[in-house]
Amino acid sequence: MRLLEEGVPLAELSIERIARTAGVGKATIYRRWSGKEELFVDVVRAAEPDDPPLPGTSLRDDIVALLEQARQRGLANRSSAILHSAHAQMKSSPKIWTAYHTTVVAPRRRLGIEVLRRGQENGELRTDIAIELLYDLFVGPMLLRSVLHPHGDLPDDLAEQIVDTLLEGLRPVSSEAPRPR
Repeated sequence: MRLLEEGVPLAELSIERIARTAGVGKATIYRRWSGKEELFVDVVRAAEPDDPPLPGTSLRDDIVALLEQARQRGLANRSSAILHSAHAQMKSSPKIWTAYHTTVVAPRRRLGIEVLRRGQENGELRTDIAIELLYDLFVGPMLLRSVLHPHGDLPDDLAEQIVDTLLEGLRPVSSEAPRPR
C-alpha cells in the first residue's frame, strides 16, 4: 500500500522492491503470493469493503443494500487516489483484471443474482425476465454514475431511487389489472 500511495506504477513494482519496503525477504512474499500480480489483487481486494449484511426483509431492501455498497465503493474510489490508480492499473493488465473479477466482482454478482432469484421465487418479481439481465438493470445505473461518470452525482438515496424505479415495472401484474404498455 505504501508503494501505491507513493504513486509507484505496477510496471515498476518488483517483488524485491516490495520485500525491501515491507522489511522482509523475498521468500516471505513468495510463500504467500506467486508474484506481484497476485499480491496487487490481494492489496486492492483488502481495500474493498466487505459484502453488506442483507436485511432479508424483502427483495427491495436486499437490493438497496447491495447497490448502496456499490455507491459507497464509488465514493471511496473518488476520494482515494490510491484506489483510483489501482483500478486504472488493473484494467491495463488482463491477468490482474481477471483475478480481480474472479475474486471480487463475480462473487458480488452471484450474490445479487441469488437475491433476484429469491425475489422471483417468492413472487416479488416477474418471472418472464432473465435473472442475469435483471441484475445488470439494477447495477448498471450505479456503475454508470460511479465509474463512467466519476464526477456524476451519487446522492444518498440513489440506491433507493434505482431500485424503486425498476421494481415498479418488474412487479408481477395481478390478473385483474391490465398490464401498462
